[in-house]
Amino acid sequence: MISVLVVDAQPLQRLGFRVLLESAPDTEIVGEAENGSEAVRRITEVRPDVVLMDMRIPGVDGIEATRRVVAAGGRSRVLVLATFDLDRYAFAALRAGASGFLLKDIRPEELLAGIRAVAAGDAVIAPSLTRRLLDAVADRLDDDLCGRVREDPRLGLLTGREREVLVAIGQGLTNGEIARRFELSESTVKTHVGRVLAKIGARDRVQAVILAYNLRLTRPV
Repeated sequence: MISVLVVDAQPLQRLGFRVLLESAPDTEIVGEAENGSEAVRRITEVRPDVVLMDMRIPGVDGIEATRRVVAAGGRSRVLVLATFDLDRYAFAALRAGASGFLLKDIRPEELLAGIRAVAAGDAVIAPSLTRRLLDAVADRLDDDLCGRVREDPRLGLLTGREREVLVAIGQGLTNGEIARRFELSESTVKTHVGRVLAKIGARDRVQAVILAYNLRLTRPV
């Protein structure tokens, strides 16, 4: 059973999430919070598998709340919920350690699939969607959000092939697409991806994409 804590300032929105989560056989809602400070406290108390984190919460915002949750080092993974006009803040939340990003008007079955993916330790954003999201906002990011061009010691840990795989991940390629590009088997690519994530300290594929963009290993085309 996947335990979920919902963070949203709107009571009706929280009720909608509760109805959805209670209707699914493998999810349960274990808590709610309407602001960031309450969210951090409740997460510490109930230790949910997944936190549905809305950006539009009063006080400590969703970005800072996400940063605090991730910094605490617990098992809870954060799934950011945002609207189109908040895309730059969703990007910042991913950099803060969120495991995924979904729009609030997503279909119920897609939200449940995202929760299951995050609970399993995967990135909830499909590579192609990640690419479209980052391409859409990259030209509007300032240095505070995007980071300056720089070398990073983590890159020195990668082999030449692993660095190529990191670039491909940053471009939003799937494992199958990476396999075709480099004429490798998908099982070999999966091994490379796992090693890349471990060496750069990324929790999931989303974080690898963020690093690739921050270091300008890949840019919008």
